[in-house]
Amino acid sequence: MAQLPPQTIHRDPQLFYWILLPITAVMILTGVLRYYATVLMQTPPKKLDQKSMKEQRSLMHGIAVRGNYHVLSAPSFRSRRDYLTNAYETGAFLKDPERRGQPPPNPMTDPGAMDGMMGMMKNNMAMMIPNTLIMSWINAFFSGFVIIKLPFPLTIKFKSMLQAGVATKEMDPRWMSSISWYFLCYFGLQFVFNFLLGNENAANQMAQQMAGMGPQGAPQMFGPGVDPDKQFKAEAENLAVVEHYSVLDNVEDRLLEGIKSR
Repeated sequence: MAQLPPQTIHRDPQLFYWILLPITAVMILTGVLRYYATVLMQTPPKKLDQKSMKEQRSLMHGIAVRGNYHVLSAPSFRSRRDYLTNAYETGAFLKDPERRGQPPPNPMTDPGAMDGMMGMMKNNMAMMIPNTLIMSWINAFFSGFVIIKLPFPLTIKFKSMLQAGVATKEMDPRWMSSISWYFLCYFGLQFVFNFLLGNENAANQMAQQMAGMGPQGAPQMFGPGVDPDKQFKAEAENLAVVEHYSVLDNVEDRLLEGIKSR
């Protein structure tokens, strides 16, 4: 069977300098500016009062005991489980025991929840506005351009991903359009940002979008509209069904057997 000749497209060499490099430079500068804009818009987190801190740390204590029970002896685990289960069921760790059994307050009336929602909205705006402007700029000036050919073969399934905005059926899937190059830069410039800003300050768009959900750890369990009493009761049930075993059970016999086997 005769092989088809390689597909050749005569392109202006200036496309590399007037389309590919500008898009790449704009994406890098946008990522750096987005990072500094996010830093400027961040509000310092409010300090939790003693009761709120006790409520959160108490639940984290129960989760830690349930996840690491195998390193505790049986009496030590039972004493911790009995203490935590009793405290969870009686509401001893609740910040506001008088509201036990009542529906959670409206998040719109909670100043802390409003600050978290504003922070999330700021991060989303920092993500959406630059991406919308760049997409509009590319569609207005560079739509329909084929700018680069990949040096390795690809299957036809990559055609829709690499040739967005180019409505051709016979074109080799290795050719890439300007819009596809934008998406490739959007998801593939993390190493450039690591080099420019450092590993800890890299302008990772996806990480910033997830970070907009709020401070670390606690808001997922004690966010607006979450009932701590139900979480405490659920954790008490989880501790009650744990079948305890310890890595130190019969450790002397295992040590002696290991010595004898040598």
